Amino acid sequence: MSTSSPEAVKKLLENMQTDLRSLSMECKKKFPPVKEAAESGIVKIKTIAARNTDILAALKENSSEVVQPFLMGCGTKEPKITQLCLAAIQRLMSHEVVSEAAAGNIINMLWQLMENGLEELKLLQTVLVLLTTNTVVHDEVLSKAIVLCFRLHFTKDNITNNTAAATVRQVVTVVFERMVAEDERFKGIVEQPPPVQGNTNRRSVSTLRPSAKDAYMLFQDLCQLVNADAPYWLVGMTEMTRTFGLELLESVLNDFPGVFLQHQEFSFLLKERVCPLVIKLFSPNIKFRQGSSSAASPAPVEKPYFPICMRLLRVVSVLIKHFYSLLVTECEIFLSLLVKFLDGEKPQWLRAVAVESVHRLCVQPHLLRSFCQSYDMKQHSTKVFRDIVNALGSFIQSLFIVPNAGNAAAVSAPAGGSGSGVQGTAQGGPGTGGVSGTLTTQAAFEYRGTWIPLMTVSVQGSAKATYLEMLDKVEPPSIPEGYAMSVAFSALLDLVRGITSMIERELAMEEEAAAEFREAHPDQEWKPQPGAHLVWEEMVSACWCGLLAALSLLLDASTDETATENILKAELTMASLCGRLGLVTPRDAFITAICKASLPPHYALTVLSSNAANLSSKAYSIQGQSVQIISPSSESHQQVVAVGQPLTAQPQGTVVLTAKNIQCMRTLLNLAHCHGAVLGTSWQLVLATLQHLVWILGLKPGVGGALKPGRAVEGPSTVLTTAVMTDLPVISNILSRLFESSQYLDDVSLHHLINALCSLSLEAMEMAYGNNKEPSLFAVAKLLETGLVNMDRIEILWRPLTGHLLEKVCQHPNSRMREWGAEALTALIKAGLAYKHDPPLAQNQRLQLLLLNPLKELSNVLHADIRQKQLECVLQILQSQGDSLGPGWPLVLGVIGAIRNDQGESLIRTAFQCLQLVVTDFLPTMPCTCLQIVVDVAGSFGLQNQELNISLTSIGLLWNISDYFFQRGEAITQELEREEEALQKQAQERGETLNRPFHPAPPFDCLWLCLYAKLGELCVDPRPAVRKSAGQTLFSTIAAHGTLLQQPTWHIVVWKVLFQLLDCVRTSSTTADKEKIESGGGNILIHHSRDTAEKQWAETWVLTLAGVARIFNTRRYLLQQLGDFFEAWEVLLNHIQSAALSKNNEVSLAALKSFQEILQIVTPVKDSDKAGDALAAMGVPPVLIDPLSASGPGRPLVRSDSLVERLTRYNGAELQAPPPGEESALEDSALWWSAWNTWYRTGTDSTRPPSGPTEKLSFIPSQPFLTALIQIFPALYQHIKANFSMEDLKKLGVILHGAVSVPISSDASPFILPSYTEAVLTSLQEAVLTALDVLQKAICVGPENLQVMYPAIFEQLLLFVEFSCKPPQYGRMETKHVANAKYNQIQLFAPAEWVALNYVPFAERSLEVVVDLYHKTACHKAVINEKVLQNIIKTLRMPLGLKYACPSESTWKLAVSSLLKVLSIGLPVARQHASSGKFDTMWPELANAFEDFLFTKSTPPDNLSIQEFQKNEAIDVEVVQLISTEILPFANFIPKDFVGQIMTMLNKGSIHSQSPSFTEAEIDVRMREDFSKVCFETLLQFSFSNKVSTPQEGYISRMALSVLLKRSQDVLRRYVEDERLSGRCPLPRQQVTEIIFVLKAISTLMDSLKKTQPENVDGNTWAQVIALYPTLVECITCSSSEVSSALKEALGPFKDFMQPPVSKVQNGES
Repeated sequence: MSTSSPEAVKKLLENMQTDLRSLSMECKKKFPPVKEAAESGIVKIKTIAARNTDILAALKENSSEVVQPFLMGCGTKEPKITQLCLAAIQRLMSHEVVSEAAAGNIINMLWQLMENGLEELKLLQTVLVLLTTNTVVHDEVLSKAIVLCFRLHFTKDNITNNTAAATVRQVVTVVFERMVAEDERFKGIVEQPPPVQGNTNRRSVSTLRPSAKDAYMLFQDLCQLVNADAPYWLVGMTEMTRTFGLELLESVLNDFPGVFLQHQEFSFLLKERVCPLVIKLFSPNIKFRQGSSSAASPAPVEKPYFPICMRLLRVVSVLIKHFYSLLVTECEIFLSLLVKFLDGEKPQWLRAVAVESVHRLCVQPHLLRSFCQSYDMKQHSTKVFRDIVNALGSFIQSLFIVPNAGNAAAVSAPAGGSGSGVQGTAQGGPGTGGVSGTLTTQAAFEYRGTWIPLMTVSVQGSAKATYLEMLDKVEPPSIPEGYAMSVAFSALLDLVRGITSMIERELAMEEEAAAEFREAHPDQEWKPQPGAHLVWEEMVSACWCGLLAALSLLLDASTDETATENILKAELTMASLCGRLGLVTPRDAFITAICKASLPPHYALTVLSSNAANLSSKAYSIQGQSVQIISPSSESHQQVVAVGQPLTAQPQGTVVLTAKNIQCMRTLLNLAHCHGAVLGTSWQLVLATLQHLVWILGLKPGVGGALKPGRAVEGPSTVLTTAVMTDLPVISNILSRLFESSQYLDDVSLHHLINALCSLSLEAMEMAYGNNKEPSLFAVAKLLETGLVNMDRIEILWRPLTGHLLEKVCQHPNSRMREWGAEALTALIKAGLAYKHDPPLAQNQRLQLLLLNPLKELSNVLHADIRQKQLECVLQILQSQGDSLGPGWPLVLGVIGAIRNDQGESLIRTAFQCLQLVVTDFLPTMPCTCLQIVVDVAGSFGLQNQELNISLTSIGLLWNISDYFFQRGEAITQELEREEEALQKQAQERGETLNRPFHPAPPFDCLWLCLYAKLGELCVDPRPAVRKSAGQTLFSTIAAHGTLLQQPTWHIVVWKVLFQLLDCVRTSSTTADKEKIESGGGNILIHHSRDTAEKQWAETWVLTLAGVARIFNTRRYLLQQLGDFFEAWEVLLNHIQSAALSKNNEVSLAALKSFQEILQIVTPVKDSDKAGDALAAMGVPPVLIDPLSASGPGRPLVRSDSLVERLTRYNGAELQAPPPGEESALEDSALWWSAWNTWYRTGTDSTRPPSGPTEKLSFIPSQPFLTALIQIFPALYQHIKANFSMEDLKKLGVILHGAVSVPISSDASPFILPSYTEAVLTSLQEAVLTALDVLQKAICVGPENLQVMYPAIFEQLLLFVEFSCKPPQYGRMETKHVANAKYNQIQLFAPAEWVALNYVPFAERSLEVVVDLYHKTACHKAVINEKVLQNIIKTLRMPLGLKYACPSESTWKLAVSSLLKVLSIGLPVARQHASSGKFDTMWPELANAFEDFLFTKSTPPDNLSIQEFQKNEAIDVEVVQLISTEILPFANFIPKDFVGQIMTMLNKGSIHSQSPSFTEAEIDVRMREDFSKVCFETLLQFSFSNKVSTPQEGYISRMALSVLLKRSQDVLRRYVEDERLSGRCPLPRQQVTEIIFVLKAISTLMDSLKKTQPENVDGNTWAQVIALYPTLVECITCSSSEVSSALKEALGPFKDFMQPPVSKVQNGES
């Protein structure tokens, strides 16, 4: 209920009346005046109540009267009455019905009571009510009221004193509150500024309003009182204490700062009165030194006095806090004083309160900032802020250095006091890991034996002081040990926390503003106010040294995890702040401190020590050494958690990591993780430290660069406690996260990180040089991790990252280091390619090439393990990204192809796997321009010589590639042509010519040409298997896919690919080594046909030549359309010739096969039997050589080789129209003649016998070669027969003769001759005959003029016939003749011997051919003119004459039968042409032939059987019969001499003329009785032939008969004579036989004479017959019965002559 409500008023009136009544009652007796006054008062009140509506106002108006009775009551000094009156007055006051006058009266009355010492507490209460309920009391009244309270404060009564003190405080507050309220009321009214006056007059209060004036006067007097001067306003003060005065001053300053700031009068008071006062009062503290005698001080005040000192510090705190802006200079002094109070020489309590005061400042960052701005940043000013921080640092250090003498006992220290006792207990507990059990619970700092406990002094961020609040203490308190340290520690932490959070808040605001500005004005540059930054930087610069010194020391000394954590946090925030402000030195210093704390004591890490040295050289490093040098003592209180190897170049012992080290390490990780962006160059420090820690803890990098706990490789292995073991995964995880978070760094910071990692890696590499210690892979692993998480902006870091890995790490001699470098690089490349970039790689060619480039660069590294990694990477890239490589293909292929022979098998194998993958899977996805690279790469694998299988497989790949070209030909062509156009355009723009291999050919053809060229290179590889495979592939591809090439390209194929290859192969073959190759590796046997390089090259030559020939054959039409086909043909023939003449049988034979092929004489496919028969009928030889598969897998031959066509060609008859594009006959014949010349040269050179002596073994061509050579002729001849001249025939003859003459080597002979007994022709001989056969058939059907060649053919054949008796010589070579040698002897020949063939069958076959041919051609003019018959006879004379002496018995028999056949044909012709004389010379030849044969000089062999002999005799008989049928009947056409010779011969045959020189053994040689008989009969027949048409014939017969008779006469005579001489001894059988024959002949003659017409018998003959008779009679005496019986027969016919002759005899004589 408010005091003005009607009810309240009513109540008030009632109460007042009641009070007055009570008063009147009390005073009734003793104090009548009072009673009266009371009663009149009642009336007065009633009157007022009745008259006025506003009763309260009326009451106030009349308050002096209303109050009067009560005042009088108080005057009575009666306690009861006084109390009643005071209560009533208070009631009035509370209803605010007291006027100013009344109030004055009340105060005066109270003053009297005070002076009388009555109701003191009630008085105070009343004053308080009076002053607080209204503002009526002013000026002197007010001052009187205040003085009243002050005086009551100094009574003897404690309660009164305290109540008074409280009241004074309240009253002082009320006074100032009134002023504040007054200001509020007048706030809106603009006042006229007061006339300016000098502020020198303290009393210049005229400008102040009433309440303000009161306040001013009060405050001024308080200062006077504290200063022990008389007050101006508070009149009546009797005593005053400084402590109370300071408290009042402090409360006013603290509670009403606005008053002083708004009113200059008050500000003036502050400056002029308060500050000087404070400084004056401080003086004893400043001068005082602890321990110095105070006796000299004249006044007791001069000694520092705790209550005043403490209160002064409180005032100073308030002044600084509220009026810093007014009192800049004064504050500088205060702060300097504060700093001084922290000095070690000051009393403990003073230092404690000073440090509390400092703490109060430290929690006010804005204030600190102001200090910095006002002092530190001004020239010629004290660096106050810096000094405060440094003072704190020194203070902390001094606590460790100076023992707290005298106060040790105050602490419940562990047994033995501080210091030494700690050590004792520590040493006493070995089981506790160096930490005494009593200490573990107490947080403390311990440094060099000084142990300082840590207490909780205040909540973080607030400075709750203990000693500054001890207002009741007079004596300085004892300070517990560790208190000052704890406060200082809190102050430090709060300072750091305050500054950093303030600056960071402001930085954040600035960044926000910047962002907004950029949004609003995107085109303008944001310019922050430079001022703010300068302040921040100055603050940090001022405080960092001191902070770092103190924090480092504390960190080192801390034994409590929480404390350590706080220190680390402070260092961390400072480091980060410095980083954000770009202050490099302090940032690095703080980071260095954390780094050093992470590592074991005295750990040699150059990065850190160099940094520390920089720091210690700073002027304001406080006792620098204690910052940098970590004392060993600190180890004793730390739990050891890990023992490991230091990461240094020189091996050292182990190092120990404590729990604190690990804690610091986590802070370091935290720093890097959260503040990576501001680390800049100090990444190096951080990472170096982490690297060492990771090493000591034995973490090793795993996949992707993450570190995993691994066992240390050398030295005593790392020992880790379980505590740290559980931490390790966390640490490794944080490490990984640290690098993962690099994705949030800006580009510059990221570059700092990368650079730091690179230089760290360089150091690790330095260390890894020259020793096989395991290297630290930390840097490499982390480079990898950083790269992997920053894939989205990989471009900006790719070059430094990969550059370092490539140039440094991958080339390092330490294999582990290298391997990791490669691992990292390849992982990055793979990740880079797999990453989903935006735009995707396919559209960002530059990025893709950038990513792939390092892979290519790896090829320059020589270490095989690196290349292995590189290739494995390629393999994986192909498997995962092969489809999307696009423009990256050249790089990838370049890597695969960068193999060298010195790189070992496994590398080559891996690279080859990649290539196989490319060829099998990726040809369709790569740009066609890369196909050429694929070809090159595949080729290079073929050429490497480490692994034969790979070379061979790569050739297979080339075949696959060619297939791919073939299948995708159109698509590839289009793409390449597009590309070509683009290139052409570029080239034109640049004014250059387009430069690519095989340029003029179209691009697709060039691709083929590159492929062919590669295969061509492989065809001359040193390894035979590769050559063989490449050759087959080259020719197969050309055959299979050649159709795709354009015509001009074929020109390049022929000249640049095929002929070039042939040249190379020919050169290599001719220069190849003839040394025998030992079987490779012992277990691989090399066949004798391949055991020299020369033989291996021979095979290549064979293949190549065959291949080229096949292409010429299958692509004949295509090639003929090229302009220079004839030149090409010549070149090819030249190659064939040089191969054919090579000294290698295999090559030469193959050359001929190729020759056959290009002449298209391949064994025909049987189209129809009919055609085959036709061929046989024409005598075209079957070709013995296996045909080479004619056309490979390509299209069918253009010129098919069907039989019908070949027949067409051979017969010259056009059975069908020529195929389209048939070249002109003229050109064709030029080609054939060119072929003929080649054949001729080859034949001549190969069959020419070696000249000179044959000591040095010369090369002799093999039989198959010669056979093949000769077999080519018939087909070739078909094309050249039109112009085949005599000259050519002669050339042919020379070659045929030469070929047949060539001997065979003895070791080959068993294969060529099936056995020596069989008379078989060798295939060579067959071929020779076939060649001649073809010729003679051609002549036969050819025009007349060809027939002049017959004689030449005969001549050739007859030469061969002679071989039967006289084998040909081959130069001067010694040869054995097979016919004479026995088989087993041949076995024993020296291997190099040569065996002449058995020529008999060949000669005999030749002879048959001669007979056949003669049969056909006997009547030809040329045959007659050239005396062919004579030559035949002349040739036959030799075997006929030798007869039994012939090498083969069959020879002379064949000769005879041939002679008979020839004569049967030839004699009639000879007779026809007798007159021409062309046969004149033949007759004598024939006569000699008969003579030589019938009367041979050779004896038949001993073992000839009777049957054989009789057969042979039958042959002789046949000859005689021929003479009797073919020659003698035509004697008139035959020269006389010849007939004479024949007669003589018959005569000789009819009588056995045995030479008498026969030995006994030969006596029984059989007589040719039948032969003799036939001769005789022939003689007789011709003697008595009655068809005497010419005198000539008669002459013959007469001559014959006379010869015969004469002969008989001789024999008989001789016999008789011998018989007589021999006596009883029988004559030789031979002679007996002869006589018997003669006798028989005589009887035959008699028979003949009897049959003959008498007129045909010459008289002379009769005379001779009769003359025989006596001789016959003489023989009767012979002793032989056989002779007797023959004699009987001979004598018998004579009875016909016993009759007298008839008369006609004389007529017959004519």
